[in-house]
Amino acid sequence: MNAEPHVVIEDSPHRDSSGARRATADFLLQYCPWADGDAVLLVVSELVANALRHTAGWWRLHLTAGQDTLVVEMDDSSPLPPVPREPDFTGGGGFGWHMVLRLAGRVEVRPLPYGKRVQATWMRPVSAQSSC
Repeated sequence: MNAEPHVVIEDSPHRDSSGARRATADFLLQYCPWADGDAVLLVVSELVANALRHTAGWWRLHLTAGQDTLVVEMDDSSPLPPVPREPDFTGGGGFGWHMVLRLAGRVEVRPLPYGKRVQATWMRPVSAQSSC
């Protein structure tokens, strides 16, 4: 039995999401061409931005491709779960978590001994399953 394709960007020192976005785009091309790349990249960007803004700054991104699933996991140092905020149209934010919840098929937040894990999962569309 083959292991599922998996990549980890560990304890990133980066202060932005560009490296995570590049790694995610490469992963999607190789293992999940059926996924909505724009949606996945937006979710990754938001999860990195939230980790940088609301935690001590480190984060660990996991990408896993199953036969019919894509799982994006973001670990960070804060035990506090994301909290939806009222969007601020004057530049104060409040849009990111709402986007994550809307773009991913399923989102879960789990406590970890050193913080939390936010897991976003996408299922392969039925139309893509039948064409493979």
